[in-house]
Amino acid sequence: MSNVTIIIPCFNEEQRLEVLQFRKHAILHENHRFLFVNDGSSDRTAFILDDLKASDPNKFDVLHLSHNQGKAEAVRQGMQHAMKANVDYVGFWDADLATPLDMIPEFAKQLDQIPQLSLVIGARVKLLGRQIERQQLRHYLGRIFATAASVVLKLPIYDSQCGAKLFRVTPECQTLFATPFLTNWIFDVELLARARQLEKFFQCPSLEETVYELPLTKWMDVAGSKVKPHDFLKAFFELCSIYWSYLRPSIKAPFAALPADTAPETIRKAA
Repeated sequence: MSNVTIIIPCFNEEQRLEVLQFRKHAILHENHRFLFVNDGSSDRTAFILDDLKASDPNKFDVLHLSHNQGKAEAVRQGMQHAMKANVDYVGFWDADLATPLDMIPEFAKQLDQIPQLSLVIGARVKLLGRQIERQQLRHYLGRIFATAASVVLKLPIYDSQCGAKLFRVTPECQTLFATPFLTNWIFDVELLARARQLEKFFQCPSLEETVYELPLTKWMDVAGSKVKPHDFLKAFFELCSIYWSYLRPSIKAPFAALPADTAPETIRKAA
């Protein structure tokens, strides 16, 4: 049975954190572990998380950041921390549980059954028989952005921004999180752009072969979301930055800021 660690980035989540849901899931799935990253919260989030860890240190861990650094950096530091342990799969989930925790075994199942997969992404596809509840404006803005991201990445991805993702722990995965992201709102797209660079410069398998989008059976907008409609405008500017930094044809080297000792070949030798 594969071991799974899920990163939960938290910033002022005192009113939305469903502690009982995490406790219940931990009881039902002995091979699942949660790492909560407290991103410099100013409310009682830190106390709630420390209490949860104290209740079962084998299932719950907390990483406290000294000040608010944004979701992208909270996820990155959490992923780095989790991948140091003996774990098969590491992913991240939104703290508001818009994607229910009972989808985690479904994500892991795909990685278990298809060895060539490196990443499973949740896809919020509104189909008959599925409970996908999303504000209409956010849905249509999201579809416009998803189309633009697909064009920039040259990848037929439906939902790059779903907050539920699970990675197979590999040297390539470690490389993706080795340096801070240039973007914050759409670091999910930047991750895929970094993977495109690994394809180009290190002959890694293509995203079309290694990424799987799993349609969710349930997803809902949760009150208190920090993403607002005007943030989609910021996202388009960040998308331009991603193209210029990673995907334009004249790029000569991968990960300009990536230290030499964390290049994929070196990580493979150390793995």
